[in-house]
Amino acid sequence: MGIISRGFRGRRTEGGDRLPPGQYLEHGFPVLSAGPTPRVPLDRWEFAIDTETGQTHRWTWPELTALPAETPTVDIHCVTKWSKFDTSWEGVSLDTLFEDVETSVEYAQIYSYGGYTTNLPLEDLLDGKAWLAYRYDGEELEPRHGGPVRLLVPHLYFWKSAKWVRGIRLTNEDWPGFWETAGYHNYGDPWREQRYEGD
Repeated sequence: MGIISRGFRGRRTEGGDRLPPGQYLEHGFPVLSAGPTPRVPLDRWEFAIDTETGQTHRWTWPELTALPAETPTVDIHCVTKWSKFDTSWEGVSLDTLFEDVETSVEYAQIYSYGGYTTNLPLEDLLDGKAWLAYRYDGEELEPRHGGPVRLLVPHLYFWKSAKWVRGIRLTNEDWPGFWETAGYHNYGDPWREQRYEGD
């Protein structure tokens, strides 16, 4: 009988060092959602940042898409253990949206059309770490993947990249969102396997 050392997970033949622990490489793009897919007409779509002082910064669809766009190519990692490499997006950096936002808080609650919420430290949305993405792989973002606009925060598990995003509330307290109150990890770092509370 062979001896297997504690902590041995086998060889990762696909993905190598780019694949976080416990993940497998996915070549498709699985669709996972917490509820039905909302359909938001572009003439009624808007995005808002609400500060702790009650100030609101708001963008309509034409205003958002008129802002300078970026085209990040990133790896994404789902809490259900699949990872997808070199995904190509187009959207607006959160740094651009926060240029005129004054705040002194540390936390953000993301909310979506359809009622979904998730929470993040504000620092995880800034300094080139997050985008509002409205195109994927050269095409308009499909509703099943979060279109017309989803949050893209690729350094965390993908449930933090809220689909159908509608706004951000800046808060002094770290309020857990939909999956976080259901037992998922509050932060969700794939490299530390922070899938569930206590990980």
